Amino acid sequence: MSAGILDSLGLAMLSNHWTTLLGSAIACNFIVQLSQLISPQLFPGTYPKLQGAKKLNWDVHVVSSVHAISIVILSAPLLWNETLMKDKVFGYDYYAGQVYAVACGYFLWDTIHSIRHFKAFGIGFVFHGFCSFSVFILGFRPFLQYYGSVFLMFELSTPFLNIHWFMDKLGMTGTIYQLINGVILLAVFLCARIIFGVYMSYYTYIQVMTVVDRVPMHLIVIYSAANVVLNTLNLYWFYKMIESLVKRFKPSKGGKSSQQERVAEGTRKGKFAD
Repeated sequence: MSAGILDSLGLAMLSNHWTTLLGSAIACNFIVQLSQLISPQLFPGTYPKLQGAKKLNWDVHVVSSVHAISIVILSAPLLWNETLMKDKVFGYDYYAGQVYAVACGYFLWDTIHSIRHFKAFGIGFVFHGFCSFSVFILGFRPFLQYYGSVFLMFELSTPFLNIHWFMDKLGMTGTIYQLINGVILLAVFLCARIIFGVYMSYYTYIQVMTVVDRVPMHLIVIYSAANVVLNTLNLYWFYKMIESLVKRFKPSKGGKSSQQERVAEGTRKGKFAD
């Protein structure tokens, strides 16, 4: 890809990473195809019975799980990256660029996939994928590359959320295993997304304000809005997850467990969805 074109877009460093970004998006699509081949063999009593959007959602959860585990492992070293720690706002590191290219590739795939299957996933998924892609792609100016790794730690909660979803489909709703996973999910979500997330959002804002004269106003607006929206959504999703767990495991008036009750359909990022 022409470096001149990327320079004109204000994404100079993307010229070093665009192939990784494209490869990541292609890999996501490959994982979907792989899930469609392997899932019927591993779960013959469940996957073939799923219809339409539910089968599609299964494959999306597989991709989401692979991405979450991979991106957390890849981005963790960046929290102690000496190059980025010297300049947390404008610093650039090649390895960091590769990690964000992988994340951007996933968000690009997620956006395109959600648009292709708009009826199944709705505007929420399209908006989430596009906003996430937009925020991380701006890191190739470079801008806030150190803090990108911080917010990718949000994905620590995603595998537990997906495990909860898969348990529903595998007939494990309301089991002790799902309860244990749910408690772990709430604990990780609270620590990684709310406590750590809100604190680092504030700290990032403070750091940017020290060099605000060097930061274009549109970046301040974009990142400020994204932080407010993301933290608000995290609080909302945390509330809905607590509500869902209480509904599943609260005894009914007759004394029998209501743990097999289904939860209202939601999004794969927050509520426990179909």
